[in-house]
Amino acid sequence: MALFRRKPTGKAGEWYYCLKHQTVEEGMDCPGKDRMGPYASREEAARAMEIAHNRDEAWRTDPRWRDEDREGDDDRPGTGPGSGGDGGRSGDNRGGRSG
Repeated sequence: MALFRRKPTGKAGEWYYCLKHQTVEEGMDCPGKDRMGPYASREEAARAMEIAHNRDEAWRTDPRWRDEDREGDDDRPGTGPGSGGDGGRSGDNRGGRSG
């Protein structure tokens, strides 16, 4: 067991939203796995869940990420001739097995 425990510290003015405590915190009081941020202001950190939801919804509706809508589109990686449509993984022999 360590004699001294290092407390995480952030820069002044960095705001985080703690998922565990569901509170806004200045600096890195809680572990990184439990927080979202940094945000520029306390108000922005208070809206962290709303911001994340909006970003997630934008990602879900982005046509660039809708595979079922893009059949036959050869501009995406892994969809060109000879690729097998798997992002190039089918010809990857680095695992020691040959095809």
